[in-house]
Amino acid sequence: MEIDILIEAPAWDALDLAQMTEAAVEATLATLGVTSRFYELSLMACDDARIAELNTEFRGKPTPTNVLSWPAEDRAPNTPGKMPALPLPDPNGMPEELGDIALAFETCAREADEGGKPLAHHVSHLIVHGLLHCLGFDHETDADAALMEGFETQILATLGVPDPY
Repeated sequence: MEIDILIEAPAWDALDLAQMTEAAVEATLATLGVTSRFYELSLMACDDARIAELNTEFRGKPTPTNVLSWPAEDRAPNTPGKMPALPLPDPNGMPEELGDIALAFETCAREADEGGKPLAHHVSHLIVHGLLHCLGFDHETDADAALMEGFETQILATLGVPDPY
C-alpha cells in the first residue's frame, strides 16, 4: 500500500501518524478482504482553519470538522445497508488511488479529550472512517450507518482500540 502523508500542521508531530495510518489502512483492507499492495491513499494532516476552508469548498459548511474524505471512485451501493463495490486489484497495473483523507488536529484533539479517549485511538478511528468512505461506505441511512459502524468497531478491535460507539 502506498500512503502519501502531507503534514501541514506541526501539532501532528506529537503522533506517529505514518505508523498509525499504515496500521489503520492495513487493518481496514484486511478486514474487507482487499489486498492492500494494489492501492494508494493520500492523507493530509492539517489544522482547523484549513479543514474549515475545505469543508466550505466541498460541502458548503464553513466550519471545521474532524475528518473529510474524497473517494477516487463512487463505489456506493444502490440499496441502503448493502456492501459497496469494493475495488478489484489489477496485479499488472499501477496502484489504484482509493482517495484522499484530511484530518484537523484541533477538532480531533478536542473530541478525544471530551470523549475521554486517547488521541491516538480517536485518530485511528477517523482514519478508518475516512478510508471506509473512500471505499463507498456512508452513514446517510440507519442501515448504512449500522453497516459502517459495525466494520469500524471490528477493524478498531484488531488495532486494540475500544468500540467508539
